[in-house]
Amino acid sequence: MYIHLGQDTVVSTDSIIGIFDIENTSVSRDTKAFFRGCEAAGGVVNVCSQQDPLQVELPKSFIICGERGKTRIYISQISSATLRKRAGRYNRKTQPQGQ
Repeated sequence: MYIHLGQDTVVSTDSIIGIFDIENTSVSRDTKAFFRGCEAAGGVVNVCSQQDPLQVELPKSFIICGERGKTRIYISQISSATLRKRAGRYNRKTQPQGQ
């Protein structure tokens, strides 16, 4: 199945490696280095709404995907909790037994 990340961007739930809250996880030196490496390779996609400069939405999450042998990071204005709920609806392998 597919999950909507914002704007016109959807990804396969099978390609998602992780969904992270940008405020709590982007402060680590290792995370910053990972971001820089992906950005240098052209693997960072910002899917936050930027059509109206007066209503730019701040990013709330980032999603790491493995697509065609490459790592891609999507930056989204949708919260990580909402994205995890959406992904959980389509990927029952991640749900605990009995739910």
